[in-house]
Amino acid sequence: MVEQILEGVSPTRMELLEIRKKITLAEKGHKLLEEKRDALVEKFFDVIEKRNILRKEVEDDFNDAFLSLIQSQMILGEKKVEDVSYLIKSIGEMSFESDNIMGVKIPHLNKDNIKKDKRPLYGFFETCSKLDDTQKKFEGLVLKLLDLAEIEGGIRCLAVDIEKTKRRVNVLENNLIPRLLATRNYVEMQLEEREREDFLRRKRIKALMESKKA
Repeated sequence: MVEQILEGVSPTRMELLEIRKKITLAEKGHKLLEEKRDALVEKFFDVIEKRNILRKEVEDDFNDAFLSLIQSQMILGEKKVEDVSYLIKSIGEMSFESDNIMGVKIPHLNKDNIKKDKRPLYGFFETCSKLDDTQKKFEGLVLKLLDLAEIEGGIRCLAVDIEKTKRRVNVLENNLIPRLLATRNYVEMQLEEREREDFLRRKRIKALMESKKA
């Protein structure tokens, strides 16, 4: 259709060659973007499955840790447990980095400086073993929460890039490539029409020259 052709195109052989090159590049780009989109979608669902498994573990650990906390409060009293909670050491610091997955920057939490298996600051004679269990369970829960936050951030980044890649695929598939093909057909038709006119013109000239000789 005429309305689909590119603007400012001259029906010349040089222009036709350029359009054919653009079609080849657009089709290659379309194929690569489709492959990237499919790979990202596959990775996205893998991460979703991993997130769901970890989320279930976090929910179970939360229930277990809070049950242990309630039992500690029943043994020691809420005030004693609250006082002891202020004696917990800092878990350390972490830094924000990023991983690259098929050109997508995924947030990564560097937890190398996180302190694990820390000895509590409170005295063992003033507390009970159930409080020790509670402290360990919440400590492990914090690490899993950090892992879950990292995965959630990766899911958001993948979702944004998948949508961006899908839009690019659609633009190439439904706009640029059809317009390039229509422009190529238009130029080819114009050149063929020009060749027919030239052929008829040469034929008439030849007939006139032969009639003059006769």
